[in-house]
Amino acid sequence: MKLVLSLGYLQGYKKVILLLIEMSCAIIGLSRRAYYYQPKLQDDSVIMSVLSAITDKHLRWGFPKCFNRLRKLGYKWNHKRVYRVYCELKLNLRVKCKQRISPRSPER
Repeated sequence: MKLVLSLGYLQGYKKVILLLIEMSCAIIGLSRRAYYYQPKLQDDSVIMSVLSAITDKHLRWGFPKCFNRLRKLGYKWNHKRVYRVYCELKLNLRVKCKQRISPRSPER
């Protein structure tokens, strides 16, 4: 008898807590989904190791060639995520501008 009463009490207690959370979220203007949201922490160590292996082998490859090689190897990572890791590893190559050639002086 006590067990049945305590289970009923716990279910009522859960409803009260749910109502409190629902009311407080409504006051703040936050949805319950946002209240319970737990972000996923992404582990980029695999991307770092694969990118560093590719760039160790091919020193002058930029991001597009490295990304295409990742796709050929079968990895399906988003290009924005791979580029973020690429920049964190400071693998960006310096963009060399064409040197300007001074105009020839006309012969007199």
